[in-house]
Amino acid sequence: MREKKSKGSLFIVSAPSGSGKTTLCKMLVSRLANLKFSISYTTRSARPGEINDRDYTFVSRKDFLRMTDAGEFIEWAEVHGELYGTSGARIRELLDAGSDVILDIDTQGAMQIKKKYDKGVYIFILPPCLEALRKRLENRMTDSREDIGRRLKRSVIEIRSFREYDYVIINDILENALREFEAIIISHRVSAELIDPFWIEKTFLEEEEN
Repeated sequence: MREKKSKGSLFIVSAPSGSGKTTLCKMLVSRLANLKFSISYTTRSARPGEINDRDYTFVSRKDFLRMTDAGEFIEWAEVHGELYGTSGARIRELLDAGSDVILDIDTQGAMQIKKKYDKGVYIFILPPCLEALRKRLENRMTDSREDIGRRLKRSVIEIRSFREYDYVIINDILENALREFEAIIISHRVSAELIDPFWIEKTFLEEEEN
């Protein structure tokens, strides 16, 4: 059996609001072993069914800005009037423990991380079309008509960033999108760069040399 990686891999996932990104990430975490979901901090209120420290860590704007000033976030951004950020300590702890980590963030945050961390795998999730995105936002019934309009305008801006990502998944049929997402994770796990060279040496080459 292959030797365990010394560190985990970071998968950065972005998508326009309403594309099903968070649903796909949660489904994949429940489906694959040793895959953890990074929990972001946010100043927005919890939606129905969301639980603190499971979906997000919900904090006040004052506490968020204090953490920003202290340099605790590896990325942060203001989206639709609310602040979102990723704790550097949380990410490092998971990666150092050998876990693969999914980071569900917007394009602003993803580009911040890309400047600092060159070993991440960047995945962009698209809806089949803008009209489908509009219907998903309306069916979610958590946003006003004005909020939906703002989200759709922002979606067009975010979609222009797709070339900055390594993979693009179109979430038309959920199960198909999930299989493609899973394939990306699994194929990366078996890439040659992640195999421990000392294990290769010990397992296959030492005896030959002797």
